Amino acid sequence: MDHISPVLWQFLVKWMTNFALFPPEASKIAPQMDALYFFMVLVSLVGLTIVALLITVFCILYSKERHPVAEQIEGSTLLEATWTIIPLGLFLVMFVWGALLYFRIYTPPANAMNIYVVGKQWMWKAEHPGGQHEINALHIPTGKPIQLTLISQDVFHSFSIPAFRVKREAIPGRYTSVWFEATMPGTYHLFCTQYCGTNHSAMIGEITVLTPDDYKKWLAESTSGMSLAQNGERLFASLSCNACHNAKPDARGPSLANVYGAKLALSNGGTAIADDAYLRESILNPSQHITQGYAPIMPTYQGQISEDGVIALVEYIKNLDSNYRIEQTLNTTDLLPEGDGKNSPAASRSVEQPAGQNAAPKGTVKQ
Repeated sequence: MDHISPVLWQFLVKWMTNFALFPPEASKIAPQMDALYFFMVLVSLVGLTIVALLITVFCILYSKERHPVAEQIEGSTLLEATWTIIPLGLFLVMFVWGALLYFRIYTPPANAMNIYVVGKQWMWKAEHPGGQHEINALHIPTGKPIQLTLISQDVFHSFSIPAFRVKREAIPGRYTSVWFEATMPGTYHLFCTQYCGTNHSAMIGEITVLTPDDYKKWLAESTSGMSLAQNGERLFASLSCNACHNAKPDARGPSLANVYGAKLALSNGGTAIADDAYLRESILNPSQHITQGYAPIMPTYQGQISEDGVIALVEYIKNLDSNYRIEQTLNTTDLLPEGDGKNSPAASRSVEQPAGQNAAPKGTVKQ
């Protein structure tokens, strides 16, 4: 101590106190991920040690000084089988262990709370079901499975929370998802780990984990007054979607009540499950999914609605359990959020009724 500068000593104390090779294990999956990682490191170190020792021993035992004349050494079947079977067994253990963790991480439980995350240069926008919006931040409770549904508005991004040991790519035009369950209240780092342009390094944020009671308080204080589904209902009305999707006998589009999760028959003879990705694709590229019994008359909304607007519409349709709500919805563009579909085809014109159209089964979004 007497031979060390006080400034250097303080630096070393703070460095040893605050520096960690690994971030804290703040989710349920984190200890299992670390166990697999340390097992792989241990196997690698043992293998490295064995190889280094063998090289050293062979260099000494079979040096030119000890054996000036080279001798032919025949192979050993037992030895060759041993160094093949043991590494193969270890690799298979790692593969099965890693596969089980992979499927667990990317298969959210049925009771998970879904939060949408939109990545864009250079920020993260989180949208909660209750209508709360966050930029480069995310508030979540402990003890509750959280599913993140991610999408990018421009280029590839990667949503990474090291303390939770989760990372998932945000891809343009496609939903991806990952889930976790936080165990420790606190604030943790959020990164984009996919190079996405000049300000990639600034695409960071904070994950704030709260106790269930504190999270309820945060929800109450942060509400925007309307839930995500209610925002979707406003947009649904503004785009005049219920002009076709109204479940009337002469409806030009299929009923959307209880369509989410249903198995739908398509005009090409195939079937599809109406999940989030299907609903999004049906809004932006309706000609890709034509419900059986209906004509391909729905205009595309590609470029007319932002990703935030599409998310709100999808959330509204997911919660639509009857046609009564649609019947009560007003057809007006006055309710339309700024920038979402005010110049869309359906907002300015209606589609002609196809001949012979009857009441139809549930199906794709057709307005």
